[in-house]
Amino acid sequence: MALVSVDYLLAKAEEQGYAVGAFNCNNMEIVQAIVAAAEAEKSPVIIQASQGAIKYAGLNYIVKLVEVAAESVSVPVALHLDHGTDFQQVIKCIRYGFSSVMIDGSKLPLKENIALTKKVVEIASPLGISVEAELGKIGGTEDDITVSEREAMLTDPQEAKIFVEETGVGSLAVAIGTAHGPYKGKPELDFERLKKIRELVQIPIVLHGSSGVPDEDIRRAIELGVRKINIDTNIRQAFMQGVKDALAQKPDEIDPRKVLGPARERMTEIVREKIRLFGSSGKA
Repeated sequence: MALVSVDYLLAKAEEQGYAVGAFNCNNMEIVQAIVAAAEAEKSPVIIQASQGAIKYAGLNYIVKLVEVAAESVSVPVALHLDHGTDFQQVIKCIRYGFSSVMIDGSKLPLKENIALTKKVVEIASPLGISVEAELGKIGGTEDDITVSEREAMLTDPQEAKIFVEETGVGSLAVAIGTAHGPYKGKPELDFERLKKIRELVQIPIVLHGSSGVPDEDIRRAIELGVRKINIDTNIRQAFMQGVKDALAQKPDEIDPRKVLGPARERMTEIVREKIRLFGSSGKA
């Protein structure tokens, strides 16, 4: 099956009240694990690559791996650029075949973020390519953020309304208390803020930094309008645990397949768990 747009997947999720998982990839085994899980669950899926992943694996390799993977399964697959902060990088991904891109201008003042996002939308939309943007700042850790600092980083609902109206963006990543990387404690999500944003913004909401967020909080976020949920850290953890377990059993193993194979199985398991949690099983 050819790659589909994220907008296409999220429109169906919006109609039926579930979320689509967006899983980060860095190599072949991760891509294989993601599509194997999606096929087993009969679920739509978003495979996404960060700028770091593209630098590591190469843009051509990422695109070809995902295209081959999408052709090997019966479920719809989207290829998405995660956290594209560089305009030229975003355009390059569009040219190379990504079906969706994220332009992340969240560190810019509101007017500059709007102008940058609008520019990408004007280029991508006529090509049928989805655009995600971000408003608010999603940190790497919450532990050292005071209440006032935390408040300043979260998405302002009124700004979100203005942002969406002026940019025409397809989906919006919001900051409501999640963070990238492993959590040192239980994340405190601002559901009231999410509810206000959803009341003012009539497009799918994206939740970043979702690895480690309790299941009940994920379900609540979906109830309040989150339609795309990003998972990266959980996949990395599963990958490394699979490698460690394989080497613990056979420390002298020199066949990469016998080390990476178990890691791939671990990743498939965690992706299947997330798909079921998000409610997208059987929705392909």
